[in-house]
Amino acid sequence: MSTEAQTTTGTAVERPVDVTRPLTEAIAESEKLIASAEFVESQQDLAEGYDYLAGSIAAIVQLVRSRQKSHPNFITSTGPTTKMGLDNPDTLYYHADVEPGGTYLVRGHRGTTADLSFQVLSGDYTPDAVPGGDEAFDDRRIPIDADGDFAITFGPPMDAKRDDYFVLPDNASMLAVREVYADWTQTKGTISIERVDTVGTPPQEPDLARVTRRYATAGKMLTSRINTWFNFPKWFYLDEPVNTFTAPRLTPGGLATQYSSVGHFRLADNEAMVITVPRSDAPYQGFQLGSMWYISLDYVNHQTSLNSAQAQVDPDGMIRMVVSRRDPGVANWIETTGRVTGIMQFRWQRVDHPIPPEGGPSAQVIDIDDVEAHLPYFAHNTIGPAGWADRIAARQRAFAERMLG
Repeated sequence: MSTEAQTTTGTAVERPVDVTRPLTEAIAESEKLIASAEFVESQQDLAEGYDYLAGSIAAIVQLVRSRQKSHPNFITSTGPTTKMGLDNPDTLYYHADVEPGGTYLVRGHRGTTADLSFQVLSGDYTPDAVPGGDEAFDDRRIPIDADGDFAITFGPPMDAKRDDYFVLPDNASMLAVREVYADWTQTKGTISIERVDTVGTPPQEPDLARVTRRYATAGKMLTSRINTWFNFPKWFYLDEPVNTFTAPRLTPGGLATQYSSVGHFRLADNEAMVITVPRSDAPYQGFQLGSMWYISLDYVNHQTSLNSAQAQVDPDGMIRMVVSRRDPGVANWIETTGRVTGIMQFRWQRVDHPIPPEGGPSAQVIDIDDVEAHLPYFAHNTIGPAGWADRIAARQRAFAERMLG
């Protein structure tokens, strides 16, 4: 449907009125998926689902408006208001569009964070595949000078071997970058991308046809995003016994140097889960809770995640965490923020060797009033209200600084 109107010059201008329809129809379809989710057990679950939908809409609209295949730039893939895919609270996510025939120069400065990694995603990307080679690697494979600066190139195959050159696969569509904090007081680096055959020239201004295609693309991306992550826990989490963890394994669909151990919990108000895991020598070892929507819980204002630098380590080298709704009075309390069910995940990143089964977590569900009896260093673990407020304040301040830094 369209209408026509006369301009001041007398020229008739076609004015379509259904440009946004693909997106609005996708929003309506996604709303039905949220409302029909089998795992919804409370108004809180439903409210979170609709808030998750709002974040997804915001992320996708930003993505399609920022997309520039001829003049790419890095944009934030996910964050505290645009969550998806069980986002890691300790990670900054960026991505830029690429094409197999293009050549791209990526420049940056290495910050003090624990890990900086690159992953080339393809059109046939599947979340159960483990990438390798030029498709996924960390900054140990790139030349970084004494000042912390680097410049690497992604492009078509070439005869010469170069440490700073990485081949794009035939169906390459996106370059993803992850920067991971072991301690939120670390400083992030900088990164930029340019396509060598277009740098110094402006992109074309979007015309009506292009803007119309953006809405169609946004609609398809929204339903795909909701459907994919809606089902992901069923594929990789919910087939495991509740309140248990898998043995550490290479992370499906993720980085070549990342191991993970996953599970899902169900805890009554009077129950707690005591998780015990060895302090690893991996540069990054982190644990987090997620909701059944497969997104992180509020990690800024609540302690819903801990990594090995933030966690209190017992004298025997073990990290013992208590997952519960009620406060057990220990420093390594992981808050469920009122949830009865949810997702659990450990990550080990930048590993030099496989994480063995004995390096993974064990879990025991107990009565919350019995926490002291199950923590061999309980006196070492306790914390009062003032100390807890200090921990939360440190998270809030560090997060604010890292997002604006």
